[in-house]
Amino acid sequence: MKTIKLKINKEEYDISVEQNWTLLYVLREKLSLTGTKCGCEMGDCGACTVIMNGEAVNSCLVLAMEADGGCIETIEGMAHNDQLAPLQSAFVEHGAIQCGFCTPGMIMTSKALLDENPHPNSETIRYGLSGNICRCTGYTKIIEAVKAVAEME
Repeated sequence: MKTIKLKINKEEYDISVEQNWTLLYVLREKLSLTGTKCGCEMGDCGACTVIMNGEAVNSCLVLAMEADGGCIETIEGMAHNDQLAPLQSAFVEHGAIQCGFCTPGMIMTSKALLDENPHPNSETIRYGLSGNICRCTGYTKIIEAVKAVAEME
């Protein structure tokens, strides 16, 4: 076991981890941040996407020890004072949520995209979300939700 430091959703954590634990495992099983979903565990589906040091990453592919000292944002950190973030609201308003399993990863990937490019076009959004799989929506409503947030600013 080794103790690492993580800043998750602006809160500091010192946590003892095994060297083979992933960031996904630590978030879900050790810190009970279950909004980050466990999908394929191979980095193909995007359900486990979080933002680490400003970049969207598949938390199933990041060893917890690699995240030591890092700043992590999860879906739990999006809403403030019981108010959904604009991106979360847009997903609801545009019907971009069906079963909801992919939604946290889609939203975190979209947030990272909008942080980097506040006004992406549909093609850029589609490309930016290409690492996230949704089996319910057909992606159109997801792209519309992200575009609506981009047009708000």
